[in-house]
Amino acid sequence: MNIPSSIVTMLAGIILTIVSYWFGQHNGLMPQAASEEAPWVDGLFNTMMTIATGLFLLVQGIIIISVFKYRRRPGDETDGPPIEGNIPLEILWTAIPATIVLGLGIYSFEVYNSMGGLDPMASHDPKTMHAEVRHSGAAIAAPLPGATETPEASDAEQVALGVGASPGTQGRDADVSVNVLGLQFAWIFTYPDSGVTSGELHLPAGKEAKLTIAASDVIHALWIPQFRLKQDAIPGRDTELRFVPKDVGTYPVVCAELCGAYHGGMKAQVVVEEPEVFEAWLQSQIAAQQSGDDRAIALNTDSLSEAEYLQPYADEIGVNAQGLGQLHPPQAEGSHKIHHHI
Repeated sequence: MNIPSSIVTMLAGIILTIVSYWFGQHNGLMPQAASEEAPWVDGLFNTMMTIATGLFLLVQGIIIISVFKYRRRPGDETDGPPIEGNIPLEILWTAIPATIVLGLGIYSFEVYNSMGGLDPMASHDPKTMHAEVRHSGAAIAAPLPGATETPEASDAEQVALGVGASPGTQGRDADVSVNVLGLQFAWIFTYPDSGVTSGELHLPAGKEAKLTIAASDVIHALWIPQFRLKQDAIPGRDTELRFVPKDVGTYPVVCAELCGAYHGGMKAQVVVEEPEVFEAWLQSQIAAQQSGDDRAIALNTDSLSEAEYLQPYADEIGVNAQGLGQLHPPQAEGSHKIHHHI
């Protein structure tokens, strides 16, 4: 029985759609979704996987069918038909990718907005609108016509890169605020409300967290794969991430920007705990800070002088001013700052 080619094509299209959709939605390539924002990103990724799977099967299927169906027969020395140009076909293969790209662009923008994506144009960065003119032996930098120089921009104006409050939490402060500093080659997390500084990021589950991210040397990128969040840390420019961790657990924090020779070792971890466990951890760090029992984790180094910062280590290794005096002859006033502090 000869089945009309239109029916065969329709059946092939149905099978192709079902297989592509199933694989796209069950690919298992993404890690655990540990934040409330993660499902939005997963939905976008699965959609792209569905489309990619369909295109892959379609193209590879046509190639395989053509190899067998239109292969050269034994004894056939004739040329193939001289086919040149096919306007409807060219319109079709141009329109399909354009429609896919446009649809994915709109979808990804909606995901970004739903997560609270900030508008970069709202930063009012006074340092970007410059024209540079170079002459022989001289260089002149000047504002572009119409650009305004703002000597001092407020912090609120400069934080326009990253993910801010979602539409449902606009105008409301986050439950937990953490300042994140990236430096070669470590992440430092500071809780401004308590002054606690830690090498780990601790967050309460189910509470909205706000990370204000900065860099002290080069560009880094804070990436937490289980939260589906990544944001650059830029020297001289704060960026922001707001999200809600939902699953208790420990997840890796990775630098996703090649930042130097030891970039691969720039790792930390985020610990998501029940709110009462998080509060207990925070209070223990505050108590350790007040008692000075945990200098490596709980000290707020920003408030310490150089002598206060070095004093505990001098006591540990038994170094004092008398001992140093035996190693080095007395020097002129102000020539060895650390010596005098110790």
